[in-house]
Amino acid sequence: MTTPRDLLFVALEAEAGHPVQMGEVSLALAGAEVIDFLKSPTIRLDAGRIVPGHLPTPADRLLLEAAAALVMTEPYESVGDWLWRRGDSLAETYVAAFEAEGLVVQQGRKRFRLRDGQAVLVDSLPRRQAAERWASAEPVLVALAESLGIHSNQDGDAPEIADYAVETVLAAVNGALLELDAERRRRSVEGAAFDNLWRSPE
Repeated sequence: MTTPRDLLFVALEAEAGHPVQMGEVSLALAGAEVIDFLKSPTIRLDAGRIVPGHLPTPADRLLLEAAAALVMTEPYESVGDWLWRRGDSLAETYVAAFEAEGLVVQQGRKRFRLRDGQAVLVDSLPRRQAAERWASAEPVLVALAESLGIHSNQDGDAPEIADYAVETVLAAVNGALLELDAERRRRSVEGAAFDNLWRSPE
């Protein structure tokens, strides 16, 4: 399994008690892809930019698509730019892949925020493997989940991440999530002001 897939399993498991939204999960999934590429190593980071290296063929179809989307020419792309570009509707893409593979089924209507309908996990080996990784408090998976507000039940301090490049990606994910939240708040305020304008007496 891959980090993005494991992260989506964690998000789906936690969704009943902690609703998550498509935009946030999409950004985190894009960050998880970069982290897996760093481990390959398909890429390296240079001053916060994603520099492609030897591009092996990932076994996972979605990572293969992500590798094909890498900017291959200088000055390359910053991690932040990748998150916004690759993260556009990425959660929907992963959920659709899970459906096609029989890992989830959709039931009900408009309850699960990643897509219309409720994504119900099917008992599967990938789901159990993701659960084992989550239970072991694997640092990267825990950090990505916590960026979405999903907290591990493990006691003690959060596991440390010694890899500077991975830390850089995680920081970029957190920054993008804060930016998304700020943009939503701004639009909410502007929308409220617009509504008040129309409600005001002439």
